[in-house]
Amino acid sequence: MGDMTNSDFYSKNQRNESSHGGEFGCTMEELRSLMELRGTEAVVKIKETYGDTDTICRRLKTSPVEGLPGTAPDLEKRKQIFGQNFIPPKKPKTFLQLVWEALQDVTLIILEIAAIISLGLSFYHPPGENNEGCATAQAGAEDEGEAEAGWIEGAAILLSVICVVLVTAFNDWSKEKQFRGLQSRIEQEQKFTVVRAGQVVQIPVAEIVVGDIAQVKYGDLLPADGLFIQGNDLKIDESSLTGESDQVRKSVDKDPMLLSGTHVMEGSGRMVVTAVGVNSQTGIIFTLLGAGGEEEEKKDKKGKMQDGNVDASQSKAKQQDGAAAMEMQPLKSAEGGDTDDKKKASMHKKEKSVLQGKLTKLAVQIGKAGLVMSAITVIILVLYFTVDTFVVNQKPWLPECTPVYVQYFVKFFIIGVTVLVVAVPEGLPLAVTISLAYSVKKMMKDNNLVRHLDACETMGNATAICSDKTGTLTTNRMTVVQVYVGDVHYKEVPDPSSINAKTMELLVSAIAINSAYTTKILPPEKEGALPKQVGNKTECGLLGFVLDLKQDYESVRSQMPEEKLYKVYTFNSVRKSMSTVIKLPDESFRMYSKGASEIVLKKCCKILNGAGEPRVFRPRDRDEMVKKVIEPMACDGLRTICVAYRDLPGSPEPDWDNENDILNDLTCICVVGIEDPVRPEVPEAIRKCQRAGITVRMVTGDNINTARAIAIKCGIIHPGEDFLCLEGKEFNRRIRNEKGEIEQERIDKIWPKLRVLARSSPTDKHTLVKGIIDSTHTEQRQVVAVTGDGTNDGPALKKADVGFAMGIAGTDVAKEASDIILTDDNFSSIVKAVMWGRNVYDSISKFLQFQLTVNVVAVIVAFTGACITQDSPLKAVQMLWVNLIMDTFASLALATEPPTESLLLRKPYGRNKPLISRTMMKNILGHAVYQLTLIFTLLFVGEKMFQIDSGRNAPLHSPPSEHYTIIFNTFVMMQLFNEINARKIHGERNVFDGIFRNPIFCTIVLGTFTIQIVIVQFGGKPFSCSPLQLDQWLWCIFIGLGELVWGQVIATIPTSRLKFLKEAGRLTQKEEIPEEELNEDVEEIDHAERELRRGQILWFRGLNRIQTQIEVVNTFKSGASFQGALRRQSSVTSQSQDVANLSSPSRVSLSNALSSPTSLPPAAAGRECESLPPRVPPPPAPGGQEGRGRGARDSGGRRS
Repeated sequence: MGDMTNSDFYSKNQRNESSHGGEFGCTMEELRSLMELRGTEAVVKIKETYGDTDTICRRLKTSPVEGLPGTAPDLEKRKQIFGQNFIPPKKPKTFLQLVWEALQDVTLIILEIAAIISLGLSFYHPPGENNEGCATAQAGAEDEGEAEAGWIEGAAILLSVICVVLVTAFNDWSKEKQFRGLQSRIEQEQKFTVVRAGQVVQIPVAEIVVGDIAQVKYGDLLPADGLFIQGNDLKIDESSLTGESDQVRKSVDKDPMLLSGTHVMEGSGRMVVTAVGVNSQTGIIFTLLGAGGEEEEKKDKKGKMQDGNVDASQSKAKQQDGAAAMEMQPLKSAEGGDTDDKKKASMHKKEKSVLQGKLTKLAVQIGKAGLVMSAITVIILVLYFTVDTFVVNQKPWLPECTPVYVQYFVKFFIIGVTVLVVAVPEGLPLAVTISLAYSVKKMMKDNNLVRHLDACETMGNATAICSDKTGTLTTNRMTVVQVYVGDVHYKEVPDPSSINAKTMELLVSAIAINSAYTTKILPPEKEGALPKQVGNKTECGLLGFVLDLKQDYESVRSQMPEEKLYKVYTFNSVRKSMSTVIKLPDESFRMYSKGASEIVLKKCCKILNGAGEPRVFRPRDRDEMVKKVIEPMACDGLRTICVAYRDLPGSPEPDWDNENDILNDLTCICVVGIEDPVRPEVPEAIRKCQRAGITVRMVTGDNINTARAIAIKCGIIHPGEDFLCLEGKEFNRRIRNEKGEIEQERIDKIWPKLRVLARSSPTDKHTLVKGIIDSTHTEQRQVVAVTGDGTNDGPALKKADVGFAMGIAGTDVAKEASDIILTDDNFSSIVKAVMWGRNVYDSISKFLQFQLTVNVVAVIVAFTGACITQDSPLKAVQMLWVNLIMDTFASLALATEPPTESLLLRKPYGRNKPLISRTMMKNILGHAVYQLTLIFTLLFVGEKMFQIDSGRNAPLHSPPSEHYTIIFNTFVMMQLFNEINARKIHGERNVFDGIFRNPIFCTIVLGTFTIQIVIVQFGGKPFSCSPLQLDQWLWCIFIGLGELVWGQVIATIPTSRLKFLKEAGRLTQKEEIPEEELNEDVEEIDHAERELRRGQILWFRGLNRIQTQIEVVNTFKSGASFQGALRRQSSVTSQSQDVANLSSPSRVSLSNALSSPTSLPPAAAGRECESLPPRVPPPPAPGGQEGRGRGARDSGGRRS
């Protein structure tokens, strides 16, 4: 990507820059071209052009130690010359574009055409207008005024179409706006550590400017390009830019280039920022993709853009592999995928969530039924008319009568289309969207920052939660409470005088020097509060211990500043320890080490005694120490850390790369027991989870005794129960066969009882999550939520159905992999997420129950009415109004019910529980019977009951009759009262329970009622209404109130008696296509390799499926609102394992599609299961064994 490629983008920038370039020693252009070099080329170039990195710092007027002065004018100037650190987001769709999208709905288009034809015909007066012989009904109550009013119906239909479109567009627009807000909130939350005026400060990523000295550490996502100036053991994962999965080691003399959007996997250091925003490597790729918008717009938008550093990170990957891009994306309108370019939308297979899968299927079924009904309606009407006119009455077809006949046919067509409009539940996707968007907004208040909309709905089905211990179940405020030093085990922090001076000096140096210099303990912010802990919490605990011993760690650090540290072995999940080497004045070396006690003690061969002298420490001494000191500490729920040191000779200099030899022969200084108290609200939250049928498991890196003690405190395990607590090693031994391969059957034996997994590696966590998800051991496939905070939790967070990242303690990498960020790192927020998730599910069911009743009734009334009386009792415009109430308003009213605690008293629904339960089916049919009985009574004997003229068999343009108005009004009243019934779906008696907690519901019901009065009294011709008297109104309301009484009657009938009722909307295995099936055999590939290949595979897979994609989208499109709900940014989640698909990307494994409906296929383990269009027949698996496919190792799905 040479400079040429971008020159055109930047020509505009260049002109302004050349003028200022002189103020600094290098121009933006020079720095940009420098950052495009890699490795040795870059080192050579720096040497040739600048000399060294210090010169670059000088030219950028910054100091490697002090950083920038941080004055406002200086920062402003830098922003002007070198640009700001964000990438302008893509312009959101305008309201008009959304309107245009809403207009694409097929049914609406049909209606528009019909209305336009109807309009045209009403203005066309043929010469034979008054020819008596044209049509039977023509001669009726037709007079001049009426003929003039013929256009009204067409116009009214157009008007109502406009209404529907505007409502849909407005919903999409507000949804989009919400996501933009959420997006910018996530971005503002991302901070980065820089040095300014000698102070280490955290600033929002957008504030970083060229010349800043940034501190990078394990787990960071680099926000800008820069040059490495100093640090230790820094390893970077550059796969998001290069696609190479090997971690790149950075050093000043070999490879100093640090690029935006890459992840720090190990170590720490400092860099000087050289390129930000659109000029960083990521930004350049982003601009090439055109996502940065035209340069002109960019200039005038400079002020308005939100910080897009995170967008920066997304871009680059699209160039490389289009997959990592998605991971990087915090929320690029996760659900409002509408903002993102179409090509991305089609590139990634949409993964529909469980709920969306069920709904799509239901909507398609209902739509088909509606289509059939409306077609039959039109055919019957046309036939009846033609037979009646031309056969029975034997009228000849006169040319001058043609327009009149056509007008009749158009009227019939319009009736047919309205039946269809009422039948198709466009409100469904709308209800889902509203419900989810509303929940997401409210969940923010409950400290859940949802990054992928459907995660909150999936949470409602969760059956298992695998939680971290530190920080989630505990407060993550570490304090040393016990210590073993100088052969004495102190049960509380000892008096400083009781510790030997030599030991004390070693202890303080070991802790102060061998911990990240970014970790500090600051004075409390408020009076009486606890001191503020900054940085790694375990290290804070140790530093706090130094302060408790009345010593000062700052003075030690100032004598040995970070630049002077000779070598640092940073902490990582393999070493489980951290060591720092310093050079002593006599040129020899001393290494300080600290880490998990059982690991460090194994490497100790001496220990300091009471006099501060080393004595021999044999294996048997160690075993005794474990028994007498470490186990008792662990059983108190303490985390044990061993602090040790080793002196090394100055010459010959040791081989620092040979870790095994260096990290050995240590001398133990002390062992401390650090307590991390359980959060007070956690035991209650865990009890709620268990009551709600969710198993909580603890996965921790701590030792097993500590873990068990904490688990008992939290209530995860209760003494006397049958459960397992395993260590990572033992767990691995039990789940692997002789060859060392993981076997699903073995995992199935363990996980149901497993409650605590201690000393576990990130891989163990991932294995456990995958094992539970792929398990066929239970009736329902398990839905697993996982919490994580470290970089190494990424794979498990991705694999899980819902990944929770810690907002405070979590690294950027963990946040990128997650679906929900817990802004307060608290387990009890997860329980809130479960409550909201279940609430979403219930809201949708409430809406369905209401909607389907209306659908059934309206369709049957229109159909039979049309067949018997040649005219639908509910007119097109009235139908559209009913459609508006029941679709748009009802979805708003029912989808915004707040959750109640009672939601946590039932078991999770599971993945193949139907959307419409038997109870709901009973309600739907019961209410439909009531409504139909009354409407048909009114239709056929209504005129006698109310002593009014009959509205049946009215001529073509006759004025609206009171009779039909009463029918319409009664129908709407019944819907309104039934909406109250629909608030309860589990057969509860009290439908008013908590109704005032939902102001939206009350407003909508009252609002609809008011508008209905206006329509009936003043709607006149357009709404085919004639004003009603008070007594008629009271009758209508009375019949409506009957709904509530009837609801109680229905509730009395036991559902168990009604065996004949079918459930609907269940996801059968066909839609749950096991994603993971193909990859079982490749399980042995290690994560790194998998991560690397995943990107490329996804790319192929994406391209290969675009066709299917387009087909699916077209099939299911029922309006823009629907596309909104479908177009969820497919987060790359489930695919983290999909490696095998390289071989046959287009053939998604359908092998298990036929497995029996009760048990889920072993590997229906995508994040949600990908939904292929139901009409794609499963290709037979090799060898005709349809149930097995290639996952045969997984004991395959049973053949049905």
